[in-house]
Amino acid sequence: MNFGPYSLLVARPSGPLGWWPRIGIGAALIAVLWWAARGSQVSFSELRKGLPWIGDFLSRMVPPNLGFLDKLIVPAIETVQIAIWGTLLAIVLAVPVCFFAARNLTPNMAVFHFTRQIFNVTRGINEIILALVFVAAVGLGPFPGVLALAVHGAGMLGKFFSESIEEIDQGPIEALRATGAGPVQIIIFGVLPQVITAWIAVILYRFETNLRQATVLGMVGAGGIGFELVGSMKLFQYQDTATCILVIIAMVMAADYASTRLRAWIQKGSR
Repeated sequence: MNFGPYSLLVARPSGPLGWWPRIGIGAALIAVLWWAARGSQVSFSELRKGLPWIGDFLSRMVPPNLGFLDKLIVPAIETVQIAIWGTLLAIVLAVPVCFFAARNLTPNMAVFHFTRQIFNVTRGINEIILALVFVAAVGLGPFPGVLALAVHGAGMLGKFFSESIEEIDQGPIEALRATGAGPVQIIIFGVLPQVITAWIAVILYRFETNLRQATVLGMVGAGGIGFELVGSMKLFQYQDTATCILVIIAMVMAADYASTRLRAWIQKGSR
């Protein structure tokens, strides 16, 4: 089945897929979209009615209170620190386990499936939920945010790490095994040189994601600039809220720029 431009539904029925199957696929897609819209209560009329309220809310945020910036320096730095440590701990948790989740390195399929399910569970729980759990466990502050990002990030990184291992060239692995190399030697000399570039790119992307997530974890008491954001909204200080949003946008844009440049530099150096 070709998914090129217009080929699925409107191309000539000269291929293996005729008009009637295409019409059936189109009808099925429309039915799924209608079903999802009913379940999620999509209503553009309600959105139209709410536009004046949105406009009123935005008008109260103008102009941003730039005097509030002084109070955001420490929370902004704290947000970056949460993202850094959340990413670091995620790497520490994911790397030792990801080799067991790769089909070409796992000792047996039972270990493979068990490890993959661990990754599914950890990344299947939203960071906000994990933060709520850790706030209850260790108290308010940035540390619950670090733990939430670490656990969720370990599942995401573990999945990407293991999948990149499955795509490596098996030649060096077989050559090392033929010389009598052990599992650790195979990983160090046969696996890591082939995956390290892809791993670094994924880690940088994960740091971007953690920085964005760290800005909202403060909403549940996990520190960072999100705490100031929620506090300003609860006090109806919408101009302060606008300042928080501008700082968050600036942080995310800076992280995205730095990460993009680093990934480009790494990929250029690996060629």
